[in-house]
Amino acid sequence: MTETRKPRIAILETGAPPSDLSPEHGRYPQMFTRLLGDGFDTRSIDVRHSAPPRPGDFDGVIITGSPAGVYDGEPWIGRLLTWIAAARGQTRMVGICFGHQAMAQALGGRVEKSEKGWGVGLHRYRVEQAQPWMVPPRGQIAIPVSHQDQVVEKPAAARVILSSDFTPFAGLAWDDNAISMQCHPEFTPDFAAALAEGRRDRIGADRVDPALETLKGDNDREAVAGWLQTFLRR
Repeated sequence: MTETRKPRIAILETGAPPSDLSPEHGRYPQMFTRLLGDGFDTRSIDVRHSAPPRPGDFDGVIITGSPAGVYDGEPWIGRLLTWIAAARGQTRMVGICFGHQAMAQALGGRVEKSEKGWGVGLHRYRVEQAQPWMVPPRGQIAIPVSHQDQVVEKPAAARVILSSDFTPFAGLAWDDNAISMQCHPEFTPDFAAALAEGRRDRIGADRVDPALETLKGDNDREAVAGWLQTFLRR
Protein backbone atom coordinates (compact mmCIF):
# COMPACT_ATOMS: atom_id res chain seq x y z
CA MET A 1 0.00 0.00 0.00
CA THR A 2 1.44 3.40 -1.01
CA GLU A 3 1.65 5.95 1.77
CA THR A 4 0.11 9.32 0.90
CA ARG A 5 2.75 12.03 0.65
CA LYS A 6 2.41 14.79 3.20
CA PRO A 7 2.18 18.31 1.76
CA ARG A 8 5.59 20.02 1.95
CA ILE A 9 5.30 23.42 3.61
CA ALA A 10 8.08 26.01 3.88
CA ILE A 11 7.78 28.22 6.95
CA LEU A 12 9.51 31.49 6.12
CA GLU A 13 10.81 32.79 9.43
CA THR A 14 10.87 36.61 9.52
CA GLY A 15 11.40 37.19 13.23
CA ALA A 16 11.76 35.53 16.61
CA PRO A 17 9.91 35.65 19.94
CA PRO A 18 11.63 37.33 22.89
CA SER A 19 14.52 35.14 24.00
CA ASP A 20 13.03 34.53 27.43
CA LEU A 21 9.86 33.04 25.91
CA SER A 22 11.43 30.75 23.30
CA PRO A 23 12.54 27.95 25.66
CA GLU A 24 8.97 27.32 26.82
CA HIS A 25 6.97 28.22 23.71
CA GLY A 26 9.40 27.63 20.85
CA ARG A 27 10.18 29.76 17.84
CA TYR A 28 7.53 30.72 15.30
CA PRO A 29 8.20 27.78 12.93
CA GLN A 30 7.69 25.37 15.83
CA MET A 31 4.41 27.09 16.70
CA PHE A 32 3.15 26.68 13.15
CA THR A 33 4.30 23.07 12.97
CA ARG A 34 2.27 22.34 16.11
CA LEU A 35 -0.71 24.25 14.70
CA LEU A 36 -0.71 22.26 11.45
CA GLY A 37 -0.24 18.88 13.14
CA ASP A 38 1.30 15.67 11.86
CA GLY A 39 -0.23 15.80 8.39
CA PHE A 40 2.41 18.15 6.98
CA ASP A 41 6.12 18.02 6.24
CA THR A 42 7.41 21.43 7.36
CA ARG A 43 10.77 23.05 6.79
CA SER A 44 11.90 26.33 8.34
CA ILE A 45 13.83 28.91 6.30
CA ASP A 46 15.03 32.08 8.03
CA VAL A 47 14.64 34.58 5.20
CA ARG A 48 16.42 37.27 7.18
CA HIS A 49 19.65 35.38 6.52
CA SER A 50 18.84 33.03 3.63
CA ALA A 51 17.19 33.41 0.24
CA PRO A 52 13.52 32.39 0.03
CA PRO A 53 12.98 28.99 -1.57
CA ARG A 54 12.01 28.20 -5.14
CA PRO A 55 8.19 28.22 -5.01
CA GLY A 56 7.87 24.97 -6.92
CA ASP A 57 9.91 23.10 -4.32
CA PHE A 58 7.03 23.28 -1.82
CA ASP A 59 3.28 22.73 -1.86
CA GLY A 60 2.81 25.85 0.22
CA VAL A 61 4.55 28.53 2.28
CA ILE A 62 3.71 30.30 5.51
CA ILE A 63 5.24 33.74 6.14
CA THR A 64 5.52 34.34 9.88
CA GLY A 65 5.17 37.34 12.13
CA SER A 66 8.07 39.65 12.93
CA PRO A 67 8.88 42.70 15.07
CA ALA A 68 10.01 44.37 11.82
CA GLY A 69 7.85 46.64 9.69
CA VAL A 70 7.49 46.04 5.97
CA TYR A 71 8.53 49.66 5.40
CA ASP A 72 11.79 49.37 7.40
CA GLY A 73 14.04 49.23 4.35
CA GLU A 74 16.08 46.22 5.44
CA PRO A 75 17.56 44.34 2.45
CA TRP A 76 15.95 41.05 3.49
CA ILE A 77 12.51 42.69 3.54
CA GLY A 78 12.99 43.99 0.00
CA ARG A 79 14.05 40.52 -1.15
CA LEU A 80 11.01 38.97 0.50
CA LEU A 81 8.57 41.45 -1.06
CA THR A 82 10.06 40.83 -4.50
CA TRP A 83 9.82 37.09 -3.92
CA ILE A 84 6.15 37.29 -2.87
CA ALA A 85 5.22 39.17 -6.03
CA ALA A 86 7.05 36.62 -8.21
CA ALA A 87 5.93 33.50 -6.32
CA ARG A 88 2.19 34.16 -6.09
CA GLY A 89 0.34 31.61 -8.18
CA GLN A 90 3.25 29.15 -8.13
CA THR A 91 2.59 27.78 -4.64
CA ARG A 92 -0.08 28.13 -1.97
CA MET A 93 0.78 31.13 0.18
CA VAL A 94 -0.26 32.06 3.73
CA GLY A 95 0.79 35.27 5.47
CA ILE A 96 0.36 35.82 9.22
CA CYS A 97 0.70 39.27 10.90
CA PHE A 98 3.95 40.61 9.34
CA GLY A 99 3.42 38.01 6.61
CA HIS A 100 -0.09 39.41 6.03
CA GLN A 101 1.32 42.91 5.78
CA ALA A 102 4.20 41.82 3.53
CA MET A 103 1.83 40.13 1.10
CA ALA A 104 -0.40 43.20 0.99
CA GLN A 105 2.56 45.54 0.46
CA ALA A 106 4.17 43.33 -2.19
CA LEU A 107 0.94 42.89 -4.14
CA GLY A 108 -0.13 46.51 -4.40
CA GLY A 109 -1.46 47.53 -0.99
CA ARG A 110 -0.08 49.82 1.70
CA VAL A 111 0.92 49.24 5.33
CA GLU A 112 1.44 51.85 8.06
CA LYS A 113 1.98 52.05 11.80
CA SER A 114 -1.62 52.53 12.84
CA GLU A 115 -2.76 55.65 14.64
CA LYS A 116 -5.09 53.34 16.59
CA GLY A 117 -2.09 52.02 18.52
CA TRP A 118 -1.41 48.48 19.62
CA GLY A 119 -3.78 45.63 18.96
CA VAL A 120 -3.27 43.03 21.72
CA GLY A 121 -5.26 40.32 23.41
CA LEU A 122 -8.08 38.31 21.89
CA HIS A 123 -9.67 40.15 18.96
CA ARG A 124 -12.88 39.19 17.18
CA TYR A 125 -13.14 39.33 13.40
CA ARG A 126 -16.20 39.11 11.20
CA VAL A 127 -16.05 36.62 8.32
CA GLU A 128 -16.93 38.93 5.44
CA GLN A 129 -16.73 36.34 2.67
CA ALA A 130 -16.88 32.64 3.49
CA GLN A 131 -14.25 30.63 1.61
CA PRO A 132 -14.37 26.94 0.59
CA TRP A 133 -11.47 26.13 2.94
CA MET A 134 -13.25 27.65 5.97
CA VAL A 135 -14.14 24.26 7.41
CA PRO A 136 -15.61 24.28 10.02
CA PRO A 137 -17.58 27.42 9.04
CA ARG A 138 -17.70 30.41 11.36
CA GLY A 139 -19.50 33.75 11.20
CA GLN A 140 -16.77 35.28 13.34
CA ILE A 141 -13.53 34.19 14.97
CA ALA A 142 -11.71 35.18 18.16
CA ILE A 143 -7.93 34.87 17.84
CA PRO A 144 -4.88 36.32 19.69
CA VAL A 145 -3.26 39.38 18.12
CA SER A 146 -0.17 41.51 18.68
CA HIS A 147 0.52 44.33 16.23
CA GLN A 148 1.01 48.04 15.73
CA ASP A 149 1.09 48.06 11.93
CA GLN A 150 -1.98 47.57 9.78
CA VAL A 151 -2.87 47.22 6.12
CA VAL A 152 -4.47 50.59 5.39
CA GLU A 153 -5.02 50.09 1.67
CA LYS A 154 -5.75 46.66 0.25
CA PRO A 155 -4.34 45.47 -3.07
CA ALA A 156 -6.83 45.91 -5.90
CA ALA A 157 -6.84 42.19 -6.68
CA ALA A 158 -7.44 41.12 -3.07
CA ARG A 159 -10.82 40.52 -1.49
CA VAL A 160 -11.50 41.15 2.20
CA ILE A 161 -12.41 37.96 4.04
CA LEU A 162 -11.97 39.05 7.69
CA SER A 163 -12.53 42.44 9.29
CA SER A 164 -13.22 44.31 12.51
CA ASP A 165 -13.75 47.92 13.45
CA PHE A 166 -10.17 48.03 14.75
CA THR A 167 -8.69 46.17 11.75
CA PRO A 168 -10.81 46.63 8.60
CA PHE A 169 -8.42 44.59 6.43
CA ALA A 170 -7.83 41.76 8.89
CA GLY A 171 -7.91 38.98 6.30
CA LEU A 172 -7.28 39.02 2.55
CA ALA A 173 -7.48 36.48 -0.25
CA TRP A 174 -6.19 36.42 -3.81
CA ASP A 175 -7.79 33.96 -6.24
CA ASP A 176 -7.85 30.55 -4.52
CA ASN A 177 -4.16 30.11 -3.67
CA ALA A 178 -3.06 33.04 -1.47
CA ILE A 179 -4.48 34.18 1.87
CA SER A 180 -3.29 36.35 4.74
CA MET A 181 -4.47 37.19 8.25
CA GLN A 182 -3.49 39.87 10.74
CA CYS A 183 -4.19 37.60 13.72
CA HIS A 184 -1.93 34.94 15.26
CA PRO A 185 -3.62 31.52 15.27
CA GLU A 186 -0.24 29.99 16.14
CA PHE A 187 -0.15 31.89 19.48
CA THR A 188 -1.49 30.07 22.52
CA PRO A 189 -3.26 32.34 25.01
CA ASP A 190 -0.39 31.77 27.45
CA PHE A 191 2.20 32.91 24.92
CA ALA A 192 0.10 35.90 23.84
CA ALA A 193 -0.30 36.92 27.49
CA ALA A 194 3.43 36.58 28.21
CA LEU A 195 4.26 38.58 25.07
CA ALA A 196 1.88 41.40 26.02
CA GLU A 197 3.17 41.42 29.61
CA GLY A 198 6.74 41.69 28.39
CA ARG A 199 5.79 44.72 26.29
CA ARG A 200 3.82 46.43 29.05
CA ASP A 201 6.14 49.46 29.13
CA ARG A 202 5.79 49.94 25.37
CA ILE A 203 2.08 49.21 25.04
CA GLY A 204 0.82 50.70 28.30
CA ALA A 205 -1.05 49.15 31.20
CA ASP A 206 -4.32 50.70 30.01
CA ARG A 207 -4.22 48.40 26.99
CA VAL A 208 -2.34 45.40 28.37
CA ASP A 209 -4.55 44.76 31.40
CA PRO A 210 -7.84 44.49 29.42
CA ALA A 211 -6.03 42.41 26.79
CA LEU A 212 -4.93 39.88 29.42
CA GLU A 213 -8.53 39.51 30.54
CA THR A 214 -9.73 38.82 26.99
CA LEU A 215 -7.17 36.03 26.63
CA LYS A 216 -8.94 34.11 29.42
CA GLY A 217 -11.98 33.71 27.17
CA ASP A 218 -12.76 31.08 24.55
CA ASN A 219 -10.91 31.31 21.25
CA ASP A 220 -11.18 29.79 17.77
CA ARG A 221 -7.58 28.68 17.27
CA GLU A 222 -8.64 25.09 16.63
CA ALA A 223 -11.11 26.15 13.95
CA VAL A 224 -8.59 28.42 12.20
CA ALA A 225 -5.98 25.65 12.38
CA GLY A 226 -8.48 23.51 10.48
CA TRP A 227 -8.93 26.29 7.92
CA LEU A 228 -5.20 26.50 7.29
CA GLN A 229 -4.85 22.73 7.08
CA THR A 230 -7.63 22.55 4.49
CA PHE A 231 -6.24 25.47 2.50
CA LEU A 232 -2.73 24.04 2.37
CA ARG A 233 -3.98 20.60 1.29
CA ARG A 234 -6.15 21.87 -1.57
